[in-house]
Amino acid sequence: MIRSAIMFLIIALIAGITGFGFVSGGAAVIAQTVFYISIVMLLVSLLSVPPQQTTRSLDS
Repeated sequence: MIRSAIMFLIIALIAGITGFGFVSGGAAVIAQTVFYISIVMLLVSLLSVPPQQTTRSLDS
């Protein structure tokens, strides 16, 4: 998903430089939306993983 956000960001930058304002604005909004969705999905996946339990050996 980050690749998609970067791709739309590059499209927005190129469209902005060449003067296509309506394309630039739309691509920037899509890039921002995809970026935020990917950040939310990352946080959900990090919080949903249960912590690993360590086993202690009784041998001394």
